[in-house]
Amino acid sequence: MRLILLLLACGLLAGCNLEAETPPPTPDLPRVSITAPQNNRQVFEGVDVDIEVEATDNTVGVSRVELYVDGQLLREADLPTESIHVAQFNWVARGVGLHPIQAVAYRPDGTRSPEQDGLITLEVIPREETTPEVTAEATPDS
Repeated sequence: MRLILLLLACGLLAGCNLEAETPPPTPDLPRVSITAPQNNRQVFEGVDVDIEVEATDNTVGVSRVELYVDGQLLREADLPTESIHVAQFNWVARGVGLHPIQAVAYRPDGTRSPEQDGLITLEVIPREETTPEVTAEATPDS
């Protein structure tokens, strides 16, 4: 009898879990990622950094990509509306320290990619001054 009650209780508990509400689906938003350079990369101050951004949208397509450095708009690229874009940007690394780089993709209607998409951090390090080595070469006496 105890076994039957135990099995019945387990069945009721399992049944409660099956009726749990499914979370609402998240909207299909444009997506963006920075494919180069890699996140957390170190670059020398004053160096040109090529930044490659890939933007996609499975609905109406991407029409614009913006690139931000330290929260400030660096460049914007208006694009023909397509489902996949690769955009190239350039930034001269200035200011020793960490710099957040973020790309944002937009549909023609202004719908933007999620905040957490397209975000990397680059560390700008000082360029070390190197002194050329001077080597004395022995010359044979004539």
